[in-house]
Amino acid sequence: MCGPYVHRIDPVIGEVGGANLWFYGLSYSLGFLSIFFWFRRVRQRLGLKTDEVYSLTIYVAIGVLAGGRLVEVIFYEWPYYRQHLWQIPAAWLGGMSTHGVLLGVVAAIWLFSRLHKKSLLMIGDELVIPGSYLMAMGRIGNFIDGQIVGSITNVCWAVQFPDAPGFRHPVVLYDGAKNFLILGLLLLIRRTKPSRGIVAAHFIFWYGFLRIFVDLFREYPTTLFGIATGQAFNIFMSALGAFLLFWFSRKQLSTEVSPGSFALESTDVRGLWIRRIILASLVLFPLTLPSDWTQDIPARYGKRHPGLHYSRLYPHVEENIPASK
Repeated sequence: MCGPYVHRIDPVIGEVGGANLWFYGLSYSLGFLSIFFWFRRVRQRLGLKTDEVYSLTIYVAIGVLAGGRLVEVIFYEWPYYRQHLWQIPAAWLGGMSTHGVLLGVVAAIWLFSRLHKKSLLMIGDELVIPGSYLMAMGRIGNFIDGQIVGSITNVCWAVQFPDAPGFRHPVVLYDGAKNFLILGLLLLIRRTKPSRGIVAAHFIFWYGFLRIFVDLFREYPTTLFGIATGQAFNIFMSALGAFLLFWFSRKQLSTEVSPGSFALESTDVRGLWIRRIILASLVLFPLTLPSDWTQDIPARYGKRHPGLHYSRLYPHVEENIPASK
């Protein structure tokens, strides 16, 4: 037996120094920690020193935040941000793109691999494991925040969201379940010791391909090339993943680390502590991130969290934000 669910969860964990702490942002913090602990676990396999594990996690965290923000601004909210350019870096005002997160991660590990002379494919194969967990937890955060609604439906597990009429598909839970499924699949594939790049290619393909079907139940407010913006990215990811699977299977790259690739541990204690402080800051910062569009936060979240506004941090923002999209 099941029945429609009325969403009444407060998206705000609490408040510190005038800044709201969000459940959605917590999912990023947990994801960054999972990435750090995973790479610390497999660092010898990748030939990483302890300080390089910290550096890699820092690169990825910055890539996630910067990539998610820029794609959101450019492809989803540019009509608003071209009038408010000074707000683009203010991620705590709302607005992160999932596809931008993925793009930022690719840029981050490419840069790390170039600067530290490590195998991009080996790092990518390992990163997609905790990365799948991060993406799944992010969708749970989206649901708790009550945003990204699906289409109207009469299925018994439908949800009535605070800011959308009717009962709707909990599409972010579908996507979260899909990401957990991909996580299990990647762990199984990893056990077969495939050639380099295969695990990462599987993630790219299955993430994009399965999300095409998930997003059939989602309402997108923007379009790209005549179709929903997210679906355009999903199709591109599916095609790219299929190509990479073919390419890496054909090349049959070795998964073994070359002899002598394990460097001695660094004795730079001061540098290690600096990295720890930076990483701790990047783990805590996402707690300030809400999941919805920038121009929607005060009008929408205020219905579930009375008194919610920007005025304590950005007093001028609410004056320029419409009541709804």
